[in-house]
Amino acid sequence: MNEYIAFLFYAMRYFQIILVLLASTHVLAQSPDQKKEPPKLVVGIIVDQMRQEYLYRFSSKFSEGGFKRIMNDGFMLRNAHYNYAPTVTGPGHASVYTGATPAVHGIINNDWYDKDLKKHVNCVNDPNQKVVGHPEGKGAISPWRMLTSTVTDELELFTQRKAKVIGISVKDRGAVLPAGHMGDAAYWYDSKSGTFVTSTYYMQQLPQWVTKFNNLKLPDQYLSKVWDTFYPIDQYIASGPDETPYEAKLGGKEKATFPYDLKALRKKNDDYDLLVNVPFANDFLTEMAKAALDGEKLGQNTVPDFLAVSYSTTDIIGHSVGPNAVEIQDTYIRLDRNIEDLLKTLDAKVGAGNYTVFVSADHAVADVAQYLKDNKMPAGYFSYSNVKANLNEYLKKYFPDKDVIEEIAGDQVYLNHAAFQSEPSSAGVQMIIATELAMKFLMAQEGIANVYSESLLRQGDYNEGGIKGAVIRGHHAKRSGDIVIVLESGWYGSGRIQGTTHGSPYRYDTHVPILFYGAGIPKGSSVRYHTITDIAPTLSALLNIKFPSGSTGQPIGEIFENK
Repeated sequence: MNEYIAFLFYAMRYFQIILVLLASTHVLAQSPDQKKEPPKLVVGIIVDQMRQEYLYRFSSKFSEGGFKRIMNDGFMLRNAHYNYAPTVTGPGHASVYTGATPAVHGIINNDWYDKDLKKHVNCVNDPNQKVVGHPEGKGAISPWRMLTSTVTDELELFTQRKAKVIGISVKDRGAVLPAGHMGDAAYWYDSKSGTFVTSTYYMQQLPQWVTKFNNLKLPDQYLSKVWDTFYPIDQYIASGPDETPYEAKLGGKEKATFPYDLKALRKKNDDYDLLVNVPFANDFLTEMAKAALDGEKLGQNTVPDFLAVSYSTTDIIGHSVGPNAVEIQDTYIRLDRNIEDLLKTLDAKVGAGNYTVFVSADHAVADVAQYLKDNKMPAGYFSYSNVKANLNEYLKKYFPDKDVIEEIAGDQVYLNHAAFQSEPSSAGVQMIIATELAMKFLMAQEGIANVYSESLLRQGDYNEGGIKGAVIRGHHAKRSGDIVIVLESGWYGSGRIQGTTHGSPYRYDTHVPILFYGAGIPKGSSVRYHTITDIAPTLSALLNIKFPSGSTGQPIGEIFENK
């Protein structure tokens, strides 16, 4: 019996030794992978206003080489979300590239009320800069209002500025914020000239390759076309009918229906500005991206480069017609071909396996509120201008000699702090009373789900879940208002029944795609919850560089575990 016990003891010890040796072998086998060279080029693709569900709803009409190639051969997060509000373009781009939220990076909206300047400011407006490329273009632009570094900044720092970082988009903020503070260039579409421009923040004159590209005058070619459906319209079963009362019309059109004769519509839609309202703007941006690959020789040496591409037209069309329109499905079918074209170009110019691509969105989108109401769903339209007037009148009962409300901008209420400074000894108490009274009034308004005071949000737990946590992460202590309003699900601040918008903390606005493809990326998918702030740390880990300075996200473990 004792011999049997001894045998078991030594057998177990032997088994433990084998396990240790196997584990050591596994570690040694993994170490070369950990030291693997980073990709030669990272291409970031943001699709403005893209829902995650579009990848499924429109997939039957996608090619095999576009979205499906990335979905099938890359890694897809199926449960990825924005973890703050407001879910809009400026904060979205900043959050993807900083790995932080507005509470940290400071881009609290596309535009906001500046409490010091007493006026509205744009997230990328910089009065110290001028346009480069067209004398009448919009060029007082830079990323200076963004308070933290981006993954593109960190790549520039790591490589001693040897990396090339280029941002391009139809929208200025879609190009500037991803390129970061140290980007070599950011280019955006100038609707007055139909060209790409930049600002003096980056350079004093356009590079020769950009001038050459602009001289092709591609917008004139696109605006001579007819936009009709890519497939016969009866195949668009993933959309609603072509004619509905929920879609806004382009100037010169009696109905928001196919086809669109762009040559005939051009003069009634501000000439070159018409391009951003049709999917050919995505063709134009794709051609610009391809020109940048050649012009800047991206991905052609051992130092990683970064090309940030943001497709804006999906948002502009989406606002006008809503997510169920045939126009939206056709736009994504055509965008899928743009993605295929770009991937083929990357294969040819950089080499398959030498580049990494990620695809995401800056926010998703709500259904048209009137459509929801007509189908007995909870929804509505909220008038901020009416509330401002009524709230001021209400507060006059308690503060008859004061204009308590200085501004209501979007979901932010800014109190007039100066109105209480005449009585310094009681100013603090009066402000607290005014805040509570204002919140009580707002909570009585139809369409408002909740309100939060600045002091509550500033002292709140950054990692708190739910709607309140989203508001905390979207609130910047110095830039945001004194009270934040959250509307009910399905409600938004608009009065027109055509088209839709976004900006809420609800899932229809937060749920977006996150896909990775290429060098260092395994095949697979995950339904674990991830936030948009995980993209930048994941890229940092792939590039072996520091995380962005304010990053609150984490590398996506499944990507590295599955390697």
